Amino acid sequence: MNRLKSLTLPAIAFFAGAVTPFAFAPFGLWPLQIACLAILIAAVLHTERARTAFYTGWAYGTASLIAGLYWLYVSMHTYGGMPSLLAGAAVVCLALFLGILAGLACLFTRFFMKGWQAGLGVTAILIFPAFWVLAEWVRGWIVTGLPWLVTGYAHTASPLAGYAPVAGVYGVSFVAATVAGAIAFFFHIGRERWKTSLATVLAVVGLAFGAGSALLHIDWTRPHGNPIQVRLLQGNVAQEFKFTPYQIGQALDMYAGMITSRPADLIVTPETAIPVYTHQLPAGYLEHLSRYAAQSLSHLALGMPQADTATVYTNSLIVMAPEDAGKPGLAGYRYNKHHLVPFGEFIPTGFRWFVRLMRIPLGDFTRGEPLQKPFRVKDQWILPNICYEDIFGEEIADQIRHEYKTGQPTPTVLLNVSNIAWFGNTIALPQHLQISQMRSLETGRPMLRATNTGTTAVIDARGRPVAWLPPYTRGELATTVQGTRGATPFIRFGNLAILIVALAALIAARLLAAGKRPR
Repeated sequence: MNRLKSLTLPAIAFFAGAVTPFAFAPFGLWPLQIACLAILIAAVLHTERARTAFYTGWAYGTASLIAGLYWLYVSMHTYGGMPSLLAGAAVVCLALFLGILAGLACLFTRFFMKGWQAGLGVTAILIFPAFWVLAEWVRGWIVTGLPWLVTGYAHTASPLAGYAPVAGVYGVSFVAATVAGAIAFFFHIGRERWKTSLATVLAVVGLAFGAGSALLHIDWTRPHGNPIQVRLLQGNVAQEFKFTPYQIGQALDMYAGMITSRPADLIVTPETAIPVYTHQLPAGYLEHLSRYAAQSLSHLALGMPQADTATVYTNSLIVMAPEDAGKPGLAGYRYNKHHLVPFGEFIPTGFRWFVRLMRIPLGDFTRGEPLQKPFRVKDQWILPNICYEDIFGEEIADQIRHEYKTGQPTPTVLLNVSNIAWFGNTIALPQHLQISQMRSLETGRPMLRATNTGTTAVIDARGRPVAWLPPYTRGELATTVQGTRGATPFIRFGNLAILIVALAALIAARLLAAGKRPR
């Protein structure tokens, strides 16, 4: 019987994990996330051995990551030229490695449940959520971090989104796990105590969703200054041809034409829209754009790599302001990407052999500084980030908090420039948009997104997309944006708040378990 259970529970968890990505964008079935996690918790409560609990969580974590991150195969095989079997194996190995953290969360849950002699309710509602959110937090920084598909992202449009400005995406994860734990407890307790367990479930779920809904009505930030006019450009340049000599010339002409077609307070191109270094550009190219910025009183934010020396080059965003015309270097502002993509932008130690199997250019950038200042456009201060940097909410909050502490101008608008054409027309695009929504929820600031193939969008300070371009189309998104100022609790404390909550949950579980233990 024990052997059958040790095989059945991981199988059930694997199925639940494989279904979980449907809770995220573009599907948006957020109740499914709670249901799947409740299945995992119920399975852990049924385990009798520590290793079974580990394998159950590992199966869940691995399946959810394979199903939710399958698009990594596209970047490695379709655009990187890696053999299909090796690319598929790489995705599976990554999921197996990161899935270990989910396994450890379940292992520690069972260990402390037995060690503390904690009841099922205490385990499901306090112990598991604490270890689950700690596992997700660790995934956000281990091996430079890949906190994609973190539980909280499924709830950008649910009542639980109200917790994001308070404790960030991991705070939302904790509350979602608590709700799932209450549901798992109800179905595990048995018929003889169903009234008691039902009351517990209704209390936990009602409090969680009620408080989340109330928090959504709090204005953590306030409008600042006058709105600015923006134009976000989406070139839709095919990734497989982006770095060919012919396509480079075509892209340079196209973006120059799109930029100079009409003025705006801020005109933004995607990441590496200009795919060559400054010294490789046609003569007079940047001078032409600089003159247009001066004549039209437009600020031009251009995604392009920069080469400072023969060995130091960065993935950058340069900004040409109207007052910069004629100055040396032409651009008065430069943001250098800090959080680089492993294998795509830097080569981890010992993995150069793996990179040689792919045909991905620009593969070994230099990191920018962790804290970089925003740039000004009229009344607004714009804080850029590049590509997947916006999945690290703590780093964005650190930058805003730093400006508060030093008395520097505080960012009022967030800006993301991306090129995720590497992943094709897959769910990676709406998933990334949902991640940007969470950053707006956490900081109470609008987010502008300029992308190569999608999704170019404007997100308001409450995390709602208010305008966007269809993916895989060429065009521009012209609108006005109102910046905001103020500090949400997440800006002030970052992830420290949810780490304290997780610790407090474990302390509470220990005290409750000790109080019920027979003398």
